[in-house]
Amino acid sequence: MIEAHFPILTCLILLPLLGCLGMLFFKNPQAIRRWALGVSLAEMLMGLFLLQFQMGSADFQFVESVPWVPTWGLQYFLGVDGISLFMVALTLLMFPLCIICSWTSITTRVREFHICLFVLISALIGVFSALDLVLFYLFWEAVLIPTYLLISLWGGPQRDHAALKFILYTLAGSVLLLVAVIAFRMEGGSFSIPALMAHSFSVNFQKWTFLIMALAFAVKVPLFPFHTWLPAAYGQAPIAGSILLSAVMAKMGAYGFLRLALPLTPEAAHFFAPLIIAMSICSILYGGLLAFAQSNLKKIIAYSSLGHMGFIILGIFLFNFNGVQGSLIQMVNHGITTGALFAMVGILYQRSRSHEISENLGLGKFLPAFMGFWGLFAFAGFAFPGTNNFVGEFLILAGAFERNLWLGAVAVPGALLAAAYMLRPTQKMTWGEPSKAKEWRDMGGREWACLLPMAFLVLYLGLAPTLCLKIMNPTLNHLISAFQSRVPVTLSIDKNLFSPVKNSENPNGKSMGGSQP
Repeated sequence: MIEAHFPILTCLILLPLLGCLGMLFFKNPQAIRRWALGVSLAEMLMGLFLLQFQMGSADFQFVESVPWVPTWGLQYFLGVDGISLFMVALTLLMFPLCIICSWTSITTRVREFHICLFVLISALIGVFSALDLVLFYLFWEAVLIPTYLLISLWGGPQRDHAALKFILYTLAGSVLLLVAVIAFRMEGGSFSIPALMAHSFSVNFQKWTFLIMALAFAVKVPLFPFHTWLPAAYGQAPIAGSILLSAVMAKMGAYGFLRLALPLTPEAAHFFAPLIIAMSICSILYGGLLAFAQSNLKKIIAYSSLGHMGFIILGIFLFNFNGVQGSLIQMVNHGITTGALFAMVGILYQRSRSHEISENLGLGKFLPAFMGFWGLFAFAGFAFPGTNNFVGEFLILAGAFERNLWLGAVAVPGALLAAAYMLRPTQKMTWGEPSKAKEWRDMGGREWACLLPMAFLVLYLGLAPTLCLKIMNPTLNHLISAFQSRVPVTLSIDKNLFSPVKNSENPNGKSMGGSQP
């Protein structure tokens, strides 16, 4: 581990909370918005300190460790590696985007709205940097409260139902996660995640703790069939809530699999991999079909997230380098793309007052700049070559075909469905005949400032992802090598679909812990 010379992670967690206190001194809504934007930009600038991350190391870095409750073995224990670094960066990126997108759409309880947003950002950074299980769980739970308030107080007409459904589903999974936290302490003698990674648990213990954690993570992702809270929450949440739900909070489940499930319960992860893979494939295909059937733009993006997250979880449980590497970079890329798409839906709603495709036709003539950005993000949404999503999806599919030809073939239709459900609304919104005359106005300066950085990242990560891959590779190599040393297996579906077969090498005769292709 590499100790921090400056408590950067603590500062990133505390700054939004201090920003909440600063808001108490402002009464004018416009002044509150400016303060919120200033704090979010200061948070991003502070995050630049993380650029000192040492790329060649798989160790946890910027580590902060302070005894918390010594008699119980609790520590205030923070740190990031090549996995969590990207999740923290994604959270920081979404922070100012949420502020800008809510600039004119939130007109009531403006101070309270931004306080909820700040608390949520603080909790998310805590989730991705916590290295103590209890601290991880506390941040995990803290995410629920501001999210519930964002949906129930500033959501759509059916916000009460959506907020209740969200809190019941996610709270049920979180309660089970607490049981796993206690079990690891009793069996492993520590709450420290790095210490537990070095501990070898019995297979039976791994199986039931994995199931408990997997349920909590699957609800958060969400995976089929635990996805039924998704359309209500995504559809009724304010735009800032939808951005954070899809771009960051959905990644908490995938991050949980990478941070806890695979390192702590590797044999159970292998044993249940066929089940998780089957759920992932169902999410990919079912999410794609549901997205294609929608006429509401928010619901299209919401169900598309179900499909994309299915790809991410599939890549993790392929247990090979291509798959896991593709999953991690896709977590970042999907967050950027879906965050930008939800932001654009919010921009469009300010003009048409509708999320329906039929109420937003023929925009190519009236909003050319807007439709230019929409086209870029829509093409990125179905992984068009040269855009960011192509990199992750290509690596995941390569990992699937590397594992087994049939597994890769089953996942391919999901990519085709993505093209269908993204091109259909794009075509109608660009060239369709407007249903009635409206006073359209193209994007303003604030909206340009919101979307230009996202467009740059879509192209940069699509055309030059090497830097990101170099940062994450040492950690992923260490993760996969440690997994293989305890479970030298591959998945074979030649004779029996998704049946695990022991084998120390993959079909190409290369170790799963191999170097970057």
